[in-house]
Amino acid sequence: MKFRWSLAPAQPLLAGQLAATLKLSPLLAQCLLNRGLSEPESIAAFLEPRLKQLADPFLLPNMSVAVDRLFRAREQCESLVVFGDYDVDGVTSTALLVETLRALGWQVNFYLPHRMDEGYGLSQDGVENCLRKFPTTLLLAVDCGSTAVASIDWLRQKGVDVLVLDHHQTSNPAPAAIALVNPQLETSPDLRNSAPLFRELCSAGLAFKLAHALVKRGRDTGLEAAKTFDLRPLLDLVALGTIADLVPLTGENRILVSMGLERLHTTRRPGLVALKQVAQVTGLPGVYEVGFQLAPRLNAAGRIENAEEALHLLMALDLATAEPIAANLDLRNRERQKIERSIAAEAIGAVKARFDPQTDFVIVEGQLLWHVGVVGIVASRVLQQFYRPTIIVGGEGAAWRGSGRSIAGFDLAAALRECDDLLVRHGGHAMAAGLTIQSENLEAFRLRLNELARRALKPEHLQPVLRLDAEVSMREITLAGLEELDRLKPMGQGNPSFQFVVRKVTQARPLQRMGAEKQHVKLWITDGSTTHEAVWWGAGKEATLPVAQFDLAFVPQINEYNNRRTIQLKVLDWQAA
Repeated sequence: MKFRWSLAPAQPLLAGQLAATLKLSPLLAQCLLNRGLSEPESIAAFLEPRLKQLADPFLLPNMSVAVDRLFRAREQCESLVVFGDYDVDGVTSTALLVETLRALGWQVNFYLPHRMDEGYGLSQDGVENCLRKFPTTLLLAVDCGSTAVASIDWLRQKGVDVLVLDHHQTSNPAPAAIALVNPQLETSPDLRNSAPLFRELCSAGLAFKLAHALVKRGRDTGLEAAKTFDLRPLLDLVALGTIADLVPLTGENRILVSMGLERLHTTRRPGLVALKQVAQVTGLPGVYEVGFQLAPRLNAAGRIENAEEALHLLMALDLATAEPIAANLDLRNRERQKIERSIAAEAIGAVKARFDPQTDFVIVEGQLLWHVGVVGIVASRVLQQFYRPTIIVGGEGAAWRGSGRSIAGFDLAAALRECDDLLVRHGGHAMAAGLTIQSENLEAFRLRLNELARRALKPEHLQPVLRLDAEVSMREITLAGLEELDRLKPMGQGNPSFQFVVRKVTQARPLQRMGAEKQHVKLWITDGSTTHEAVWWGAGKEATLPVAQFDLAFVPQINEYNNRRTIQLKVLDWQAA
């Protein structure tokens, strides 16, 4: 058994009451209860997300100060630079703000750091190169800057005002920006009640809030361009950034992504039309299509070389410009996949050679010349295999750069702060972080992190939990029922896919192996009266199920093939009945 099963407690009485009040099935009502929704009003808002439910952007910390400074720049014909980041969240945020500011009459340039040459965020090399290219007195840092104390001090000494729009944890002391618009800040008492509304926003969501604030202020002050500016076409960018950054799809993010996916389906943005073509995304895109088909291609530019190619794609004005860029990003993504597979195989092999599950609470692996553009993805692959917080580092010279991914129960950003004396720089949040380290400190860093993890993690943290919404019967899984459960979409971080368990089932006929390496398995599962087809992806060539009765954990899905819609169960795990 790969997982520790955790079945949500059944609440038949409350689920029945909600089902009757809201005209839902008891199964959907139970799934909503499992997601912390128990009031009819909050459930109605969750099931019917609308833009009018979004909160006032001026409730964000320091938003008013940032907008004041931006409008002063506009009035004085002062040019500004939007300094972004090289991941999808940073690139979509930058594109959104440059598009909005230019449309509203600002003089705007943009700058994205080079991952290999300048490193993450508002680095000293990055800001110096930025000022050489675009001399300015106002810099808007997006998706970075919350810990850039030294760089922002240097900019101030050069006469540059800095605005920071970011969602990452802030340093203590925080950088001395003119305005730090960050929902992680401890806010003033008058804003404290609204802080939870924004805490899960990524930078693309915050960029949309800033655009909204600029439009509101513009309309209040009679700015002609603001009167006709439509925010809704920006939502395709917001959906891309939000899904790619793996923030919870709840609250405002749920609204922005729900509306953004609809906008992405009908987008006229030439760059996204071309990107959908090369990624073969047709029909209404969902979280999967964005996360696994569109976002990796946008990310490929920044991982291999410079992210400006992805930004130019998003800002392209016609298909003639966009199509060759999209094709090149597709090639870059294939190159990225090849590099990633090679390094992942090396890293997993190195871990296997010495991994002790009793003593290794954190995995730290590094090697000279490992490509720093893919170490984050490799960290995710290693974590999936060993289920330990994982940091992978690489690069050239003495200073190596890396990326980490964590598990529930271990705050990676907080742990890195405890290792500050061993690191050149670091930043991030609880589940993902980046760092730079001198290679001779790697072993001491590994030992320190493991000591911190041993204090924080209990044995049960080190086995992945399989959260199951309900125990169901085979006959409860119907097409109509699955269509209703789809009202939980968009599902992802913070709003996981519904997962069920069925007890005491058997195989209706022998399993069938699929795939080039026979690594997948097709099954026919029955309880004696109802039979459903099931697929066990990545089961392995040796996978078997007991002939006798077993319990099956699964995700029910609608399979569409040759204009036929049938039920298919995606196998998650099984155990003897």
